[in-house]
Amino acid sequence: MNYKDITSILFVCMGNICRSPTAEAVFRHKAKEQGLKLMLDSAGTIGSHAREKPDHRAQKAGIARGYSFDKIKARKVTVEDFDKFDLILAMDEHNVRELAKVAPEHLMTKVKLFLEFAENFEDTEVPDPYYGGARGFQYVLDLVEDASDGLIKQLK
Repeated sequence: MNYKDITSILFVCMGNICRSPTAEAVFRHKAKEQGLKLMLDSAGTIGSHAREKPDHRAQKAGIARGYSFDKIKARKVTVEDFDKFDLILAMDEHNVRELAKVAPEHLMTKVKLFLEFAENFEDTEVPDPYYGGARGFQYVLDLVEDASDGLIKQLK
């Protein structure tokens, strides 16, 4: 995949209220700082939180680091997303498997684990902070910031 041709990215977790909206908010901020013009969005592999705002703990942690969650609302991944987005970044292997159930087979090459782009962490998956405390949301931010920086290097 030639990352310099990427114009659109979708971030995906399970419910689209913690990890993927955090990734969208962080990446939107960092891409704008670098002058990258990209279509960005986030979605979940389940739709039980559709139209909800991101988890208040994710927002609190992200806002404290200068990220905006304005206009981000949960939605479920659709088949159309695989045509619409050049790169679909899953937060963990479970969501890669769930995406494979929806994706046209020939478009699964667009799906990657987001942490493939991390440079300073050996983690391969962004852990779900939903059932943990504030520290989990901070760690998600650390991972997402690192992977965002790594991906931006690939895009430039």
